Amino acid sequence: MTIRVLIADDQAMIRSGLRLLLESQAGITVVGEAADGAEAVALARRLRPDVCLIDIRMPRLDGIEVTRAIAGPGVADPLRVVIVTTFDLDEYVYGALRAGAAGFVLKDAGPVLLAEAVRAAMSGDALISPAITRRLLQHLTAVRSPAAARPATPLSDRETEVIRAIARGRTNQEIGAELFISLSTVKSHVASIQAKLGLRNRVEIAAWAWESRVAGPASG
Repeated sequence: MTIRVLIADDQAMIRSGLRLLLESQAGITVVGEAADGAEAVALARRLRPDVCLIDIRMPRLDGIEVTRAIAGPGVADPLRVVIVTTFDLDEYVYGALRAGAAGFVLKDAGPVLLAEAVRAAMSGDALISPAITRRLLQHLTAVRSPAAARPATPLSDRETEVIRAIARGRTNQEIGAELFISLSTVKSHVASIQAKLGLRNRVEIAAWAWESRVAGPASG
């Protein structure tokens, strides 16, 4: 199945470059381009792409506002958003993930990592550029959010293990291999965790894990 992608960036050269990089990868096609945030929201709602690649800094609406509009809390049928940017500042990363993004990669990540981020978002996984993962996790560990409440129904030991793996960026396949369980069992655990914590996706699970200290302190 071909993954349909929308690109939103205010620089035509960047949009063209991202299109070339993505379409050089098997199974990915670009179905639309937007030059500003408002156009991105309109195109996303009209085209319903599988994945939206959204720049952070754009005119009219920034990437976080776009993400919140098409993937954020309260959106009835949210789209999958991957933030693509030259900026790796913590507040942008944290804001984008909180707004509903399913990934965050830098523009210089290269075609393979970009394609991996698109495929991960499509499959319900999340990919955060390795260049920023450690700082993001340290930031989340340092700040306990009021949203990181304990679940009403206790988590099982296995669910806690799955949460810790998600917090460290593991995919479902990697979690299954690490814990010696099937892919379907991993998916069942993830669904149960989301229900118990009232979270929508694995990105929010990762944020909850770090905010609540379930993942443990980020290493040096």
